[in-house]
Amino acid sequence: MAHLPPPPTAALAGAPPAPQPPARPSPAGRPEPQPPRGRGPDAPARPVALVTGAARRIGAAIARRLHADGYDLALHYRDSAADMRALAAELEAARAGSVLTLQADLAEVARVPELVAATLDRYGHLDALVNNASAFFPTPFGATTPPQWETLLAVNARAPYFLAQAAAPHLAAAHGAIVNLADIHGERPLRGHAAYGMGKAALIFMTRALALELAPRVRVNAVAPGAILWPEADAGAADKSAAAQAALLARTPLGRIGTVEEIAEAVRWLLREASYSTGQVLRIDGGRMLDA
Repeated sequence: MAHLPPPPTAALAGAPPAPQPPARPSPAGRPEPQPPRGRGPDAPARPVALVTGAARRIGAAIARRLHADGYDLALHYRDSAADMRALAAELEAARAGSVLTLQADLAEVARVPELVAATLDRYGHLDALVNNASAFFPTPFGATTPPQWETLLAVNARAPYFLAQAAAPHLAAAHGAIVNLADIHGERPLRGHAAYGMGKAALIFMTRALALELAPRVRVNAVAPGAILWPEADAGAADKSAAAQAALLARTPLGRIGTVEEIAEAVRWLLREASYSTGQVLRIDGGRMLDA
């Protein structure tokens, strides 16, 4: 299986990567995974997490939190190469050899299993999958095009499904876990974003279905954020004005938006501590869903 383009991490320090020992052939003829740089072959294995959409915003916060918790990471990004280089440099400075970066467009379904294959080639095992990558843009019902619909469903539902499929045997071997980043608008429609909400609703259903399919060896849960970060200038959302933001906060019992760190901590808890929870959707929304 083809590898993804070389990760940028190796060039972050402005020097060529340290030479690696030759791969030891396995009985099947495939090179065995080599220890990450800075670790000997007898070092105890750290848990490994694959996080999609990890270069910025919520994804970067998840990467930082899991890294601080001792995970080695495979971090996926699509276009945000500069952000990913900066994040990888930050994490590598804290612990050398702990980050693998992977570039792919998750709308291209053939690329999806390559993420898992590259992670296994680097680390040899997989303990956690965090399906964080998301496509978000408005699709007014009367103007939605088939390519828009296909992109939103491909990234928000199809890619997580086939990533989970590729990862499942390896997660089962590790008694691992999957956390999907859903959205409260997968349960409550957001005007002008029907296709996006459909993708997140499918992801919530998938969370519950795979919790049954993969039990008892793999737990599958989701986090459904509310208002965490205001949409960026290019997101095209209608709720960017100060008045709209104030109105949203007025409907949020806790009276504020959440932080990316609060989402990251929820993901960490579901991966590490929620040992008797599967098929659950954990809302981190300041009580927004209580407002009828």
